[in-house]
Amino acid sequence: MTATVLPFQVIEAPEHWRTVDFISDLHLQEKDPATFKLWQHYLQTTTADAVWILGDLFEVWVGDDAAQHHPFLQQCAAELSHCAAKRHVAFMRGNRDFLVGSEFLKSCGVHDLTDPSVLNFAGQRWLLSHGDEGCLGDVDYQAFRSTVRQPAWQQSFLAKPLAEREDIARQLRMQSQQHKNDPATVYADVDNAWAETALKQSHCTCLLHGHTHRPGDHLLEGSAQLQRRVLSDWDAQSTKPRAEVLRWHASGLVERVNLLDQRTSR
Repeated sequence: MTATVLPFQVIEAPEHWRTVDFISDLHLQEKDPATFKLWQHYLQTTTADAVWILGDLFEVWVGDDAAQHHPFLQQCAAELSHCAAKRHVAFMRGNRDFLVGSEFLKSCGVHDLTDPSVLNFAGQRWLLSHGDEGCLGDVDYQAFRSTVRQPAWQQSFLAKPLAEREDIARQLRMQSQQHKNDPATVYADVDNAWAETALKQSHCTCLLHGHTHRPGDHLLEGSAQLQRRVLSDWDAQSTKPRAEVLRWHASGLVERVNLLDQRTSR
C-alpha cells in the first residue's frame, strides 16, 4: 500500500497553556473497573491545561444511543464532562471507538479531533494520530478500516437495533481475541514511509500516536530529525499492569508519567 495521508487540522495552543497531557488505548469497559478507577482518579487530579485522548478510550462503541442504556457509559460521560469543565479535553477516534458521535462529545464539552491533527505548542509542531491508518502492513485490517469508515456503512450499521449492533460487536471482539491468541499473529507497526510522508506534509518533526501498544520514542529510519513517539495502552488489572501519560511542558520538556507508581522517565 502507498503512503498517503489524510488532510489534517491545525490547533494553536493558547499562550497560557503550561502543560499538555496525552493518553490513548484505555479500552474502558465495565468488566475492567480497575482501569476505569485509575482513569477517573487521573482526570480528577491532573493539573494539565489540556488532556488529549488519541483514540480507543472505549473498548467498543456501537453508537451514542448505547450511553442512554448503560450506566457505565453514563459514568464515563460524566467523568469527561467534569474534567472538560476545568480544562481543554480533546478526543480523537480510534479503531475501537470510531463511531463516537460529535453530538456525544459536544454534550460532554469535549473537542472533536480529526485524525490526523497538528498541535502547535512550546515552539514545536506535533502531528497527532491514533496510528491505525499508518499500519499499512496489516492489509486485512486496512481493508476493514476502509469499509467501516465509509459514511454509508456507518449509517447502515447505526440504523440497526442496539441489541443487534452489540451482538455484532461481540462477535468481532471474539474474532479479534482469537487472532490475538494465534501464535502466528504478527501485528504491523506504523509504516516508516507513511510516517515520514505525514510529517513532511504537515511540516512537523514529531508524530505522536497510540494503537500499537508499543510505547517508546524512535527516530525514523534514515532521519536524524524526524521522530515518532508512541503512547502506552492502559490495563490496570493485567499481570503486567500499565498506565502512562505523556506530558509535554511549555519549556519543551517531554516526560512519561507512570500512573501506577508516579515515577517518571525523561
